[in-house]
Amino acid sequence: MRPYLKEMAEPRSSEPVVLLNEVFPGDTNALDTLFGGRLMSIMDTAAGMAASQFAHNEFVTVSVDALKFKRPAYQGDVIRTIARVVWTSRRTVGVLVRSCRMTRSNWDPEEICSGFFFMVAIDESMNPIKIPQFKPKTVEEKELWNQAQSARDAMKSVSYTHLTLPTKA
Repeated sequence: MRPYLKEMAEPRSSEPVVLLNEVFPGDTNALDTLFGGRLMSIMDTAAGMAASQFAHNEFVTVSVDALKFKRPAYQGDVIRTIARVVWTSRRTVGVLVRSCRMTRSNWDPEEICSGFFFMVAIDESMNPIKIPQFKPKTVEEKELWNQAQSARDAMKSVSYTHLTLPTKA
């Protein structure tokens, strides 16, 4: 086992992870707005970093709560993404991720998207492993824990077995 992949009793850090990304022409569609998939990739990266920082393990994304795209970001904007662990189970972390757009002229953050990313800790054989537990202390942390738990419960209760793809266009 790699030395940094070991079970721990306590989290290493529950500090938020902050990423800054500039929106370049290759990140935009015909309207010069940021592709939603590109933003999801940025958010997923931030969630993975927050999870790894929290438990000093490798993580994979297992599910994403319904992301709420509130407004577009444009070519040239700076995207600030903040991710922090707000929920845990034995092997899974729930990471709240919020992205804001900022212009270089004023740097005032304007939230564009938010959601919960759920990530599972894995060993070198891709098997789930135990992680340290997050213990909410403040009122805000307890509220975020409950929101993440509700999002997780809702996702686990949805069954997609009844969906079928149309056979004709």
